[in-house]
Amino acid sequence: MGLLEFNKLPINTLVGADWKTFKAITAGREIDAAYKGKYRLTKAVCRLLSPLASLQDRRYEKLLADQPLEHDPVFILGHWRSGTTFVHNVFSCDKHFGYNTTYQTVFPHLMMWGQPFFKKNMSWLMPDKRPTDNMELAVDLPQEEEFALSNMMPYTYYNFWFLPKYQQEYADKYLLFDDITDAELRVFEEVFTKLIKISLWNTHGTQFLSKNPPHTGRVKELVKMFPNAKFIYLMRNPYTVFESTRSFFTNTIQPLKLQDVSNEQLEENILSIYAKLYHKYESDKKFIPEGNLMEVKFEDFEADAMGMTENIYQSLSIPGFAEARSDIEKYVGGKKGYKKNKYKYDDRTIRLVEENWDFALKQWDYNL
Repeated sequence: MGLLEFNKLPINTLVGADWKTFKAITAGREIDAAYKGKYRLTKAVCRLLSPLASLQDRRYEKLLADQPLEHDPVFILGHWRSGTTFVHNVFSCDKHFGYNTTYQTVFPHLMMWGQPFFKKNMSWLMPDKRPTDNMELAVDLPQEEEFALSNMMPYTYYNFWFLPKYQQEYADKYLLFDDITDAELRVFEEVFTKLIKISLWNTHGTQFLSKNPPHTGRVKELVKMFPNAKFIYLMRNPYTVFESTRSFFTNTIQPLKLQDVSNEQLEENILSIYAKLYHKYESDKKFIPEGNLMEVKFEDFEADAMGMTENIYQSLSIPGFAEARSDIEKYVGGKKGYKKNKYKYDDRTIRLVEENWDFALKQWDYNL
């Protein structure tokens, strides 16, 4: 158990941002009175650590900037709470994959310099379980890269964790890329490529494995960046996704936010943004070349993780399954006793899902 409790963190993850990014994210945004202490402490630590980013930048330019990627990435897509973490963990057992680590999400500028020292301290402080679903947390475990991106540039959807009053604005601009400028898009491309190269260097992989729900709204841009990328899209029962996302967002936002947002507003945002993300993916998946996309119901994957994993490798022509089989079997076998959250759908939940997400229920053939 880490020294700090997740819901009582005195700072938020912006401590790992470079100073330019921190200023751009918070500029002109109000900080509610209850969080000014957290804001000031986060700002102070960020400003203290930020000069160290230049040390990494110099190493990156020398070692990695001009190195081409050996393979285009594999992207695991799907709305939050659609099973992306489990699938990510299964595939990351394959040693040829590289990935963003939990440490990297917080300190992306302290990867190529100072990592042993800062990682040891982070490991000592951080909780060892996610509070929402008891999934293991550890500094070197694979993690979604959006938190890392939010510490490297101001153009990410995860700004809403800190400034939830602007969640819809961030969704339209940086989740769906509908209102993003050309200049912002160029920064996204440069920063994301940099993150991938550092991730591969750090985990000794040759192909980047991404698990990042926000990428579900960026398919067109990702195909432009990586024409032969592979995509695994996860679907899950919308009733479960709604209950689980509401719980996850409500709990996760508490130690991160610098503004108050009501549970009612958060719930309304979840209902709205799910629909936007669904339709954006459906609209843009046509840009993925034939043979590079596989759509999977998470319930099917969960029921036969080994068989489904082998099928995905074969269908998408991903190399390395035979070599990784024993490691994947070991991980999957170790999760057989894992106790998942169980959800009971009350009448209100059923009504909200059927009124707002009926399109997903019908297309994917889900029912109670």
